[in-house]
Amino acid sequence: MLKYITKIDLHSNLEWVETNLRGKELMSMPLLNKGTAFSLQERLELGLLGKLPYQVETLEEQLVRARYQYTRYKSVLQKYIYLNNLHDKNEILFYKLLSEDLVDILPLLYTPGVGKAIKKFSLEFRQPRGLYLNLPDKMHLSKIFDNRTHPDIRLIVVTDGEGILGLGDQGIAGIDIPIAKLTLYSLCGVNPYQTLPIMLDVGTDNQDLLNDPLYLGWRHKRVRGKEYEDLIHDFVQLIHQQFPHAFIHWEDFGKYNARAILDKYRDTHVMFNDDMQGTGVVALGAFLTAMQATDIPLDQHKIVIFGAGTAGSGIAEQIHNAMVRLGVPADKAYQQFWLIDKNGLLLSNSVDLEPYQKVFARTPYQINYFNHPEDLSLLNIIHEVKPTILVGTSAKKDAFSEEVIKAMSQNTPIPIIFPLSNPPEKSEATPEDILLWSKGKALIATGSPFQPVDFEGKKYSITQCNNALAFPGIGLGVMAAKASCVTENMLWAASKAIADYTHEKYNILSEKLLLPPISDIKLVAFKVAVAVAKSAFEDKVATHPLPISSFEQLIEKTIWQPYYREIKPLK
Repeated sequence: MLKYITKIDLHSNLEWVETNLRGKELMSMPLLNKGTAFSLQERLELGLLGKLPYQVETLEEQLVRARYQYTRYKSVLQKYIYLNNLHDKNEILFYKLLSEDLVDILPLLYTPGVGKAIKKFSLEFRQPRGLYLNLPDKMHLSKIFDNRTHPDIRLIVVTDGEGILGLGDQGIAGIDIPIAKLTLYSLCGVNPYQTLPIMLDVGTDNQDLLNDPLYLGWRHKRVRGKEYEDLIHDFVQLIHQQFPHAFIHWEDFGKYNARAILDKYRDTHVMFNDDMQGTGVVALGAFLTAMQATDIPLDQHKIVIFGAGTAGSGIAEQIHNAMVRLGVPADKAYQQFWLIDKNGLLLSNSVDLEPYQKVFARTPYQINYFNHPEDLSLLNIIHEVKPTILVGTSAKKDAFSEEVIKAMSQNTPIPIIFPLSNPPEKSEATPEDILLWSKGKALIATGSPFQPVDFEGKKYSITQCNNALAFPGIGLGVMAAKASCVTENMLWAASKAIADYTHEKYNILSEKLLLPPISDIKLVAFKVAVAVAKSAFEDKVATHPLPISSFEQLIEKTIWQPYYREIKPLK
């Protein structure tokens, strides 16, 4: 069971913590360790006297040293390792450094930097974080949860490692993604005492990993079917029993499992799939911003999505739902989409279509302007359909060629082009090329961060369609409202909040910025959290006791801040 005891009010920022830990054990707990910032009184009472240098430092003084150490490393992987070591030693200092140097550090800890670390996971492994639920240990799930570090868990990010970024099946290395996601949650105000990253190790189909003598995961082909489904069921039920208010965030599952799990449990448990719902929310926020800038009525936009898997179909669903909310009949709204997967345009007579793909499939008579199946190329579809919006979630580098971008630019005065695949080497096109080939007309959002682009004497910041603008605020809002599930209205509220923030802060056409920059992540998370919590009450899924003076105050009371609390011996 839990090896230490603390007394702290997790729902506010009290100035003290009580713990039964002393000496080296205390300093080994990253959320309690203050290093050289332990006061003389704390050193006397907690068995620390003589274990630290004489000087008592402030958090700000420690930050100077941490920044110096961090900047000495040159490669992405070296910096990533340093930051993770700091995270494992002193979480308050880690989050302070992240907050102060957000623009520089976030791409290292999150996409794209985390992708480089994942490729080297078993080779560079130093210290475990989170829980590993290995399929051979399935009879011990309850015992594994008992071995967690923190008692009160309210937010779980879990993956099975099958669909990691644009890298595919990465097996046990997938744990780095829940860790990175929870880092962003806590940066935006979720108390790290209440979070838990989990890896469901059900094997891997990545033969390179299975052949690697240093691979740390279960050396077995990925388990599927009933055995996999039973594990998921036991996992969900155990969470519901032990942590009835916990918010489950599913991350980077394969497209078939991701959809099946969410559809099966979403109405009875509080959960969210970031690859589908998070991607859809933030992409829709960018679309709402862009569509207002074009002055084209919503029901006249035509959308081609190149890549009809989990992310692509999730984006299509969110845009379709938005159209319906704004007055477009559902059947007509479906007719505004053309989805393309690896086998070409989704057709009603295509084999192996998933249910979520079938609703967007075109019937053959709708495409009778093509003479042969081979004519259904992306370029030909653009020529014939004349879309106003082009989205890439295919992970196919350079799929948006010069001919494709020029064709889009002939269809509409302001083409909306979103190459969303990441990491950058998987992007369908670079922002620089899109601006050049569209003669500066395109509104662009990318999946990975790109440097600003100089075009005709003006420098444009590139919009990153980053899920980090959505999921931290959604999680904050869900947790603050103590929602029993995540409704479509709550997701819509999140997209609207992102778009509204963008319109309030930025000039869309002159700056070509469709979403806030990542430096605004905390402000955006707060606005999203307020909107989501309010929507939860309107949908009657909030269980937080009334009355509430304002939703802004509700979120403010929920937010955790990284600063040192006084630590006292447990009485």
